[in-house]
Amino acid sequence: RATTDKATVVNLTNHGFFNLVGIAAPTPTVNDHIVTINADFYTPIDEVSIPTGEIAKVEGTPMDFRTPHTIGERIDDKFQQLVFGAGYDHCYVLNKTESGSLELAATCKDPKSGRLMEVYTTEAGVQLYTGNWLNGFEGAHGATFPARSAICFEAQCFPDTPNKPHFPSATLLPGDEYQQITIYKFSVEE
Repeated sequence: RATTDKATVVNLTNHGFFNLVGIAAPTPTVNDHIVTINADFYTPIDEVSIPTGEIAKVEGTPMDFRTPHTIGERIDDKFQQLVFGAGYDHCYVLNKTESGSLELAATCKDPKSGRLMEVYTTEAGVQLYTGNWLNGFEGAHGATFPARSAICFEAQCFPDTPNKPHFPSATLLPGDEYQQITIYKFSVEE
C-alpha cells in the first residue's frame, strides 16, 4: 500500500530470485524449469533493455509461455528480444478478466522435484527475468549464483510507464491509495 501528498510515480515490485531445484555451489540453472504465463502480449525492449513502447503478440515467438515450456528450450534462440535481454527480461501483459483483479499470472515447476510455484497478482504485468546477468556471486551457505541460476516473476505496472503515455498509468495522486497484492504459492506435485 502507498499514499502520497503530491502526484508521484509508484511502481513497486518484489524482485525475489527463485530456483526450485535449490541452492548449491554452483547453483544449477533454471533452464529445466517449466513455465507458463497467462499473457497474450509482452513489451519488447531495445538494446539497453528499455521498453520500446510497443505491445507485441507472443504468438509465434519464443516469448510465448501460454502453454508450458522449459526456460532453456528457446532462451538461446537468435530472436532479437532474447539477444537484447541475454535471455528473458521482459514484461508480460497479463490477461485479466477485470483490471486489478487477483488472478493467476504464472506458474513455474521443477520437473525433477515436482516443486511448483504459482504467482497470483492484481498487477497488469509481470516481468520474467532469468538471472541472465548473475555472475557467480556468493550467497548464503556458500552457494554461488552463475548466469541463469534464478528466475524472477516481478508483478508491476509496465516498466518505463511514465514515458509511455499509452501504457497503464503508475501515477498516484493525493487522496488515492496504491495497493498491490501478489502471492507466491508453493506446493509439490507428485
